[in-house]
Amino acid sequence: MPFYEHIIISRPDISPQQVDELVEGVTTLITQKGGKVGKVEYWGLRNLAYRINKTRKGHYSLINIDAPAPAVHEMERLQRINENVMLYMTIAVDELDESPSPILARRERDEKKQRARAESNEMEY
Repeated sequence: MPFYEHIIISRPDISPQQVDELVEGVTTLITQKGGKVGKVEYWGLRNLAYRINKTRKGHYSLINIDAPAPAVHEMERLQRINENVMLYMTIAVDELDESPSPILARRERDEKKQRARAESNEMEY
């Protein structure tokens, strides 16, 4: 089966719990259609590169999928219908990368730097 990376950008006025429910719906659909879901990442509420439907922000989610093409087509069809999804993109890849995405890796790196600064500031006093 081919591998896919699927990114969903959902409306900013829904809660993160609703975004989790949306992603859960995608994962159950893929597993029902004979596929497997790898890692699932929630990137949070982020600024968009350009306005979509007069909004400047959106909830970003990344899903790694190992599924047949009909399952992916059905998933995309349901996302076109869903009013909470502003934009989605599915990319076929050669292999699934299980390491954290660059966005999450950068976030972890920044948090580490902040902790190191806080510890060094505490030692100065």
